[in-house]
Amino acid sequence: MPETGPGAVHEAGSPSLEIVARLVGFGHALRDEGLPVGSDNVLMFCSGVAELTPSDLTDIYWSGRATLVHRREHLPVFDEVFRRYFMGLRSPRSPEPEPHEPVTQGLSGTLQVPDSEPGEQAGDDRPMVLGLQASGVEIQRDKRFAECTPDELAMLRRIMTRIGLEPPRRRTRRRQPDPSGSRLDIRRIAREAMRISHTAPDLRHLSRSLRPRPLVLICDVSGSMADYSRNLLQFAYSMRRAAQKVEVFCFGTRLTRITPALDRRNPDDAMKLAAARVLDWDGGTQIGKSLDTFVRKWGRKGLSRGATVVVCSDGLDRGDPAVLADAMERLSRLCHRIIWMNPLVGDDIDVPPSTLAMLVAGPFIDTLVSGHDLASLESFAAKLPHIG
Repeated sequence: MPETGPGAVHEAGSPSLEIVARLVGFGHALRDEGLPVGSDNVLMFCSGVAELTPSDLTDIYWSGRATLVHRREHLPVFDEVFRRYFMGLRSPRSPEPEPHEPVTQGLSGTLQVPDSEPGEQAGDDRPMVLGLQASGVEIQRDKRFAECTPDELAMLRRIMTRIGLEPPRRRTRRRQPDPSGSRLDIRRIAREAMRISHTAPDLRHLSRSLRPRPLVLICDVSGSMADYSRNLLQFAYSMRRAAQKVEVFCFGTRLTRITPALDRRNPDDAMKLAAARVLDWDGGTQIGKSLDTFVRKWGRKGLSRGATVVVCSDGLDRGDPAVLADAMERLSRLCHRIIWMNPLVGDDIDVPPSTLAMLVAGPFIDTLVSGHDLASLESFAAKLPHIG
């Protein structure tokens, strides 16, 4: 959202100005209902929405609730005004007509506002539900990215930001108390035996603790991956937001590290910054050369040690197969597991594409997955803690 201070310049009727006017009007509506909402509170409300998604009712609701509500007893009034102002819903306690039209620009779902805090008793018996629910837009999760319209792709990328991602974990040498552990905690048992002399102490067990395993994503952004690269990078952005031990690289004819670019809170800003850093976007493909650069510059220095490496590429390579074979062999010795995500695989992962690069890399690939649609990415996210 653009600036709204004295130095900001807006054209009349622009969407940003309309959104700011709607947010300010909501503050006035709360003030008309008796809530102590000042100009500084409205300014904080607008600033908070600007850092989130102005077209998402969930973000607007929680931003307003955090900046415009100061007492617990004001929550029912806030919820009632929010329903009437943004959603055009009549409250059971206020049957008069709605004074405003509901916000509909760019919404991907509807919001049900909670009637009270958890554990509170509301004025009516309606259950508390908060979240996005099914909208009128039909989303086909098994539709290939290459066949989706721009509007469908925008909706799918929005859904990707909400995919629950859990990074793979590894066992460490450290041990922690665990009732179902396989090893006795002799020290703890001895300490309890010294404190309790008249009875035998209970048996205590230990198990090895778990820590997130490093995850490295190397995404192909060449011309042959044009239908999939933007969506795979959106998926990589979600992974980076879920776990900090995630490194992301892009390659076409050269390798580029884009991990710092994906640390932006706004996904669109992150994608724009990443695209600006990748100079060979939609160009040729040099898989072997790019993987060799990764091994020499980052892998040998410890970035791939014990890590799960995910290579996202269709395998349409224009480089030397011998370079690819050598790079894959050295990478397989450095990392824990190599997962190859190939959008050309489709739903039949038992039959890999018969490209030269896939035939050369096949002996060093531990797991082959697909990434041609939203369903395959969700399936990969669910299986990653087990296969990584």
